[in-house]
Amino acid sequence: MPDYTLPEKQTVALLTLSAQRDFTLPGSPVRAAGLARAIPAMKRLVDGFRQQGAPIYHSVRLYRPDGTNVDVCRRQAVEEGLRILMPGSFGSELIDEVKPKAGIRLDPDLLFAGKFQSIGEKEAIFYRPRWGAFHDTGLEAELKARGVTTLVICGFSFATGTRATIYEASARDFRLVLVPDAVCNSTEEGVRELGRMGVYLLNAENCLTWLTSEERSGEAA
Repeated sequence: MPDYTLPEKQTVALLTLSAQRDFTLPGSPVRAAGLARAIPAMKRLVDGFRQQGAPIYHSVRLYRPDGTNVDVCRRQAVEEGLRILMPGSFGSELIDEVKPKAGIRLDPDLLFAGKFQSIGEKEAIFYRPRWGAFHDTGLEAELKARGVTTLVICGFSFATGTRATIYEASARDFRLVLVPDAVCNSTEEGVRELGRMGVYLLNAENCLTWLTSEERSGEAA
């Protein structure tokens, strides 16, 4: 019987979630845990995918100052003055470690319009209005247009964006790889739970070894 969850490296894309400065700044109310491990691992992943010419997508959150597009759990705080992930702010930008070159800035108007902002060969940024990267975004159509069957996922906020995105992707029959050392705020039990639902778990080194190996398509470490 075929293994419908087995990653396929010929049709793989990397997805980073909320790799934005507000999640890294000292004193930020949304500062992530485990940054010292996760950021170098994320950098290795994006560098490796670029070298292989594989697609990379960066999913970002942006909060309008009036709170109109903010999740209900944070909307009141934003309405009352919480300033995180504000369009055009320093904190909303991608961290330098995942950018293909310095000086790249988000284009909020383009992103709010539901467009993909190209920042390199087969590399783009898109805005997601809620935790999951498929919710009210063009990601599914974009991936299917490229023939992507497998997603490698990394980024910040395991308990929210990462898990929500994995559930959404699984419901759409994508094959999934989670890179635990390139994810913040994760727990061992949470990671194991995803493994039990068919998500492959590879650290950054093993993921890149799989991506660059000469094994036939479909084999994973």
